[in-house]
Amino acid sequence: MEPFIIEGATVILPDQVAQVSVRVENGTITGLDTARDGARVIDASGLTLAPALIDIHGDAFERQVMPRPGVFTPVDVAILETDRQLAGNGIATAYHALTLSWEPGLRSVERATEIADRLEALAPRLAAENRLQLRWETFCFEARPLIEKTLAGPLTPALAFNDHTSMAMLHPGTPLQERPFEFDPAFPVVDLQDAATLDKFDGRAKRSGLDRADYIRLMGDMWDRRPQVPDVIAEVAEASRAAGAPMLSHDDSQVATRDFYRGHGARISEFPMNIPVAEAARDAGDKIVFGAPNAMRGGSHLGSPGAGDMVERGLCDILASDYFYPAMLGAVARLHAEARAPLPAIWALVSDNPAAALGLSDRGRIAPDNRADLVLLDWPEGGAPAPLLTLRHGRVAHAAREFGM
Repeated sequence: MEPFIIEGATVILPDQVAQVSVRVENGTITGLDTARDGARVIDASGLTLAPALIDIHGDAFERQVMPRPGVFTPVDVAILETDRQLAGNGIATAYHALTLSWEPGLRSVERATEIADRLEALAPRLAAENRLQLRWETFCFEARPLIEKTLAGPLTPALAFNDHTSMAMLHPGTPLQERPFEFDPAFPVVDLQDAATLDKFDGRAKRSGLDRADYIRLMGDMWDRRPQVPDVIAEVAEASRAAGAPMLSHDDSQVATRDFYRGHGARISEFPMNIPVAEAARDAGDKIVFGAPNAMRGGSHLGSPGAGDMVERGLCDILASDYFYPAMLGAVARLHAEARAPLPAIWALVSDNPAAALGLSDRGRIAPDNRADLVLLDWPEGGAPAPLLTLRHGRVAHAAREFGM
């Protein structure tokens, strides 16, 4: 690849914002403010240059796979469209939160297997680096062969422990954010025979393509597995550790929950549901993830802690796109406008910090010897940042303006 230098931009560096030039050779950043030395020059005057975004958890791809309830698109079409959205939003590395559930339909193991296989096959055609976060529903023992296969694949996935089964079975008299540790013998359970409390399953049944009665019968069968789940978690965690896969626990509501999963090697707390859990994670040195839509909108739609407040209190290390890819840039812009932290620290929430948590030591910051995963933004004061150029390994992943690349 021909060396090039990006000049004239305001550059977000790990510890400051400065106007420096950035030299790239063979997909790697080789220097700041170096001599041109025959390199092609890209004029970025008036623009902002930052590390490309790294998304630790995004499930917006599901809207491409199933744009309307029960309406599925060809998986290749869905993946290619998702990839365009990633690059167009400045995301060069994405971990798709691929649910591995006992539910049929969108989040079934069969559908996940198809998506994982097609992602691997399409990788040479994709603009962004599309990886997987195996969002494993811990009652879904049938997912283990897919987990093992993916752990042995060319791009090491992340593995997230999800227990939406216990969340679904939670008695409505207990707030979701305060539910006990899932394996507490006194966990308050809904009565599956009580018709008055079963409306909560309508949405899940519809997503699964089942009527409510069939869904509830299946739910009861899965709940019978509960005594076996801790041992299966231990076995999956051991396989993940052996593969060097980073692990996360999802929607922790109790310190005991965070302790349990940390004990299995999951050092990332994803969307903790209350402040004591986030504080416990911080005190133990775990990384803490909140949703970028939460930060962009100014609060959680579920009543969980506000991500902006958590950033200001040092209780948020990473912002994930969650269900909306543009939210990562939207969150950065709002946090910066509200002066929640210095801009380099805010940008690290979507670049350097997720890279470190995921073991991606070659990207996430603008510094020599790092991969040239970069995004060039039109970001007027007080306005929304718009990606004009996204580079992955120094190659164009998205371009909204002619830069002579």
